[in-house]
Amino acid sequence: MLTQLMGTVLASAVEAEAESASGQALLIGAGIMAIFLVGLLVTVSFSNVGRRHEAHPEVADSHRQHSNKHGVEHH
Repeated sequence: MLTQLMGTVLASAVEAEAESASGQALLIGAGIMAIFLVGLLVTVSFSNVGRRHEAHPEVADSHRQHSNKHGVEHH
């Protein structure tokens, strides 16, 4: 009788632990998903920032250390 009671208690404890671990895993997964959804919202919110104004050609600045002269042959 005592072994049967101990077996029942042990089985219910294992089952409760499994349910607790499953709930904890779902909570962690939901938290990570919420973080990614907030990141997605921020990304979509700022997606039009680069299209607010027309692009202007870069002014040649002789004081820059590295000029942006791609395609021009250097002497």
